Amino acid sequence: MACIAALPADNALDQVSALAIVVVGVAGWTLRVWYRSARRVPLGTAASVRRVRQQHRLTSRSWLEIDGKTWLPVFFDPALVTLPSPVTAEVSTTTIGWNGHVFMVSGRALSAEPPGRLIDNPLAPDADAAERGAVAARPLRRLLLDAQSAVVGPFVGLFWVYLVGGGIPAFVGATCVGAAVAIWASAIRGSDPS
Repeated sequence: MACIAALPADNALDQVSALAIVVVGVAGWTLRVWYRSARRVPLGTAASVRRVRQQHRLTSRSWLEIDGKTWLPVFFDPALVTLPSPVTAEVSTTTIGWNGHVFMVSGRALSAEPPGRLIDNPLAPDADAAERGAVAARPLRRLLLDAQSAVVGPFVGLFWVYLVGGGIPAFVGATCVGAAVAIWASAIRGSDPS
């Protein structure tokens, strides 16, 4: 807060207003995702499903391929590691149910394969698959995966200082906010640490 106090009054107001807009946007989008995941939609029709793990640039996501025609991204769940491939599951627009587990959709469906390197789940899971899934779901491992996207933080800081000014305090603040939003965006899209 001392950094903001050192700025001229109108520039400090611009900085705080921009931060408030970012916070409101992130909170609103997070509440939207939580609402969609908390809302239990009745599971729909039975379909053949197989898990595909995507690696594309800094992104790693889980996708469920439905009947070989549609790909749905899902939030990571340790049960995805134990999912045989293919398996019959109950599919709706926002959830996929299998063996008592409900996988929440984390994005829009694709009618073509997702870009990048695709890694199929094995036909039958290994004996230690549940343990590997639990290890992958640890918060520190997830943060390590999502933190890769924080490299955009300094570029956001430079762009902010170029547009608004504010010197080093504004650069540091915008870098921190840019890195935090990049980590959040990676996590909210459904990153896969497995």
